[in-house]
Amino acid sequence: MFILSPETVLNRDALQIRWVPRKYMRLVTLWPRGGGWRLWLRVIFEREVLRYSLTLLPFVVAALIWRDYAVAIAQAPIPMLIVIYLVESRVLRVNPDRRGALVSDVEAEAGLDTLRARARRLLGRIAAGRGLSSGRLHLVIEQSDLLRVPPLTMVSVQSDEGPELLALDAAERAMLHDELFAPPMTERALQHIGMAKRIEVHDLTFDPATVSAHARMAALMAERSARQ
Repeated sequence: MFILSPETVLNRDALQIRWVPRKYMRLVTLWPRGGGWRLWLRVIFEREVLRYSLTLLPFVVAALIWRDYAVAIAQAPIPMLIVIYLVESRVLRVNPDRRGALVSDVEAEAGLDTLRARARRLLGRIAAGRGLSSGRLHLVIEQSDLLRVPPLTMVSVQSDEGPELLALDAAERAMLHDELFAPPMTERALQHIGMAKRIEVHDLTFDPATVSAHARMAALMAERSARQ
């Protein structure tokens, strides 16, 4: 999971938003600040140029082995395009006609209900901790449609006021990391639901005005305890 915040993104200028929900995946490449080598590799693999180069690598190897046919191999664009199409549409992705079979309607609705409940709880805690009383919050979840590799999930918290992408602190990021995709609603499970239901982005909203006084007091006490 790639949680988007100025502290977690190298090219932070790309995080600027003019509308909510702001989508990033397939529109701009965000490079992680930290996050481990696995996240870096997954972000790099999302770039089509790299995938196409890896797909065409056998043609390069063949040209080096059979040098007499190197020119013929290099001038065979149609087989190359066919290989790229097959790898992208049949190996890395699921045929659109078969996406509905990834998850049943009952499982999808149950999973989305779980996601909405978690989003309300997490956004409520963020709003209470920040003392927010206005400006609707959005938990925006975007996922890659590459199914045969580890899922790439971008998560951000955006506000109608501004609008702006919230600069999440370490505690808020840890809370999202630990609780948003706890089993059984994992990143992979949500990816299956998104594909089956053709949901490109999950925009889960919360009104900070609905946060109870008790929740605000609990957040204040927790903040004071953390400072001591």
